[in-house]
Amino acid sequence: MPSYERSVRSQPGGPPAHERRRQPWSRALGRVAAVVGLLVAGAVLAPSPSAQAAPTAVALERVADFGANPGSLNMYVYRPTTLAAKPAVVVALHGCSQSAQVYADNAGLVKFADRHGFLLVFPEQTSANNSSKCFNWFQPGDTRRGQGEAASIRQMVTHAGSAYGADPGRAYVTGLSAGGGMTSVMLAAYPDVFKAGAVVAGLPYGCADDVLSAYSCMSPGVDRTPAAWAQGLRDANPGYTGPWPRVAVWHGDNDPTVAKKNADELRDQWTAVHGLDQSPDRTDTIGPDSTRREQYLGTDGTVAVEVDRVPSIGHGTPVDPGTGATQCGATGTANFIDSICSSHWITGFFGLDGSDPDPGGLPAPGGLAATGATDTSVGLKWNSVTGAASYVVYRDGTRVATPTGPTFTDTGLSPGGSHTYSVAARDQAGVEGARSSQVTASTTGSTAKCWTASNYQQVQAGRATTSGGYAYAKGSHQNMGLYNIAVTHTLKESPAGYYVIADGTCS
Repeated sequence: MPSYERSVRSQPGGPPAHERRRQPWSRALGRVAAVVGLLVAGAVLAPSPSAQAAPTAVALERVADFGANPGSLNMYVYRPTTLAAKPAVVVALHGCSQSAQVYADNAGLVKFADRHGFLLVFPEQTSANNSSKCFNWFQPGDTRRGQGEAASIRQMVTHAGSAYGADPGRAYVTGLSAGGGMTSVMLAAYPDVFKAGAVVAGLPYGCADDVLSAYSCMSPGVDRTPAAWAQGLRDANPGYTGPWPRVAVWHGDNDPTVAKKNADELRDQWTAVHGLDQSPDRTDTIGPDSTRREQYLGTDGTVAVEVDRVPSIGHGTPVDPGTGATQCGATGTANFIDSICSSHWITGFFGLDGSDPDPGGLPAPGGLAATGATDTSVGLKWNSVTGAASYVVYRDGTRVATPTGPTFTDTGLSPGGSHTYSVAARDQAGVEGARSSQVTASTTGSTAKCWTASNYQQVQAGRATTSGGYAYAKGSHQNMGLYNIAVTHTLKESPAGYYVIADGTCS
């Protein structure tokens, strides 16, 4: 993340100031973190040789008293000259080593706040919290609802409503790198506050809970099943039953600091919690650099999740300096990269440009249910959709059939297998609408299998994953202990692709 590695190199122990404020760290841990920092320090980007001169500084208002501020953050606000009545509020979170001013000056959001009249809130990290001025997206005391930095940012949104007349029902959040990680935190901890978010070069919620696991999360990334990622979101808000925020993910294809694998894991996390599979409903290219856009439609036909993969750029906020309607930003500071004006597209994704979230044609079929199963087949039915000429059935995210009516029997399956299904309606022109909620069904019979091997071998065989030096069973995500050749477990697979620890009990 921007300058995060430089700080680790110069101050052993990663971001120790914040850790000392909350809990003691041993010298040994500091040395380990410093070594990790040295290994990735070369990934930090420098300004492009063609970078433009620094832009004129944006006029920000410092807000000294916005609440109890348990996370000890600074608050700045950008209020456009023409502020809409009951304006939307967009929280914008800077990256490591940056400031609210740097982010406001370079990211391009101010241009669209001026154009559309929404309020911008810029939280700012302090070196007392984190020596690299990274938001502590990995620190449990700052990532839980009602605690630390997350609670401070929530208080800023509340203050924006009381002091500036912002609409509490139209709050959004975006951020770069560590700010992207904190964007995930805010969406997970406060899904009742934020309608949508955009994670730029960031990380999934819950992929790290200390300094060392944060590095693993950044690169090579943490691999979990969509169901496990989604459960992490639900655990952040036990009992929450309301709608989940819409989420856009922006990531550079050549990011050396936060591996692009994180874009896939973010997609898995948010599509799963929305009840969607991981195959995009629509794909296209946008912007001057042909950024690849993948969209996943919710049951109401709007884009619930979007992934924007920016070609040939590293770690930073994509900007496109210029005066054109779809241009924005500046490149005079590191980690703002000339490619595409992401702020233009994020503003549109939030629906703040005067448009509604893009509908996806016919509505999603309701009532999808399994009607029965044999050893080799699963029956399905759903409610018909007015205007549908046919339907599309997806099994585990892959299209398997196009029946003309609202029933289908999936055949040729293996005994004891479990599959996830969704369906979509197609109109007379063959245009596919939104996909339904998912339903999981299993064939009868049993194909349980058992494997006894070291944790290292289980991971290499694809039956387990690794994170923070530990191995976890795929599917169940049970902690198997240290990722090495000395720890051995028996894993049982049932249904296919789902593993549980079964030491001494597997049959």
